[in-house]
Amino acid sequence: MDNSHRPTEPIGARPESEPLRQPVGVGSYSAYGAGSPSWSPYRPPAPPPRRRFTGLALILGTLLFVMAGCGALGIYGLLDRGRPAIDIPTDVPPAPGAALPAIDVDAPGRTADQLADWAAGIAATTDIPVTALEAYGYAAAVFAAREPACGIAWTTLAGIGSVESDHGRHNGASIESNGDVVPVIRGLPLDGNGGRAEIRDTDGGALDGDAELDRAMGPMQFIPETWQTWGVDANGDGVASPDNIDDAALSAARYLCARGGTLTTPEGWSTALYAYNLSRPYQMEVRDRAAAYALGIEPR
Repeated sequence: MDNSHRPTEPIGARPESEPLRQPVGVGSYSAYGAGSPSWSPYRPPAPPPRRRFTGLALILGTLLFVMAGCGALGIYGLLDRGRPAIDIPTDVPPAPGAALPAIDVDAPGRTADQLADWAAGIAATTDIPVTALEAYGYAAAVFAAREPACGIAWTTLAGIGSVESDHGRHNGASIESNGDVVPVIRGLPLDGNGGRAEIRDTDGGALDGDAELDRAMGPMQFIPETWQTWGVDANGDGVASPDNIDDAALSAARYLCARGGTLTTPEGWSTALYAYNLSRPYQMEVRDRAAAYALGIEPR
């Protein structure tokens, strides 16, 4: 059995050389960008800002309040009259979603292929590509087998993949059967403009193609410095590539578990997400999309 593509060290362990200050998801594809490059601990949700409504806005707001009642009315019923309104939970962490079948996480080759039937059923209602779902599910299965205390769910990885790159489909890209995303996805130069962090080149352009500034890479939008520490091969081809969704999903799980510890707790999950992208709106967007996937529906 060829296990050369499996990490040899405990996958949740943080190498001492990895600085806490550096978030991963600093690409330009999410609506939020990197914000400050400093790392932040868990913070409880801030109360929403007060808004004043007048005229038509007040009437609409009242109508929506009545429709919502005491629950959280999902936007799905409002945008699509053919669908019933669906309550989207606002819990942190989001629910784990459809249970994974038992698989051999150490099988040779693209081990995620074992999840094809499981993924096909979920893809039909969530608009997540089957190959991407297999990658998210495999990463969660690896940690369930090797680092069960982390408790990372495939729905969290899917929420991140959705926000960062539309599951590897940003700007017309697609996922091949081996998990490679083509053409490769690159963020804007991290030059400090437009709300992006400023990160000078750390890889000589070998990974991101930019020898002057770093760029976020691939479906999970890793920056080169972080990838060089956390990137692992998950599809059995012997290469750890940020442009392969299998590799990127398992590497993201590895990073998140090391940062957050126990992702089944609000503190652990929030700390992990803040380490990935230091933005409260980003964290809530990931949560909402993950919660929708847990219900087996497509975020709108």
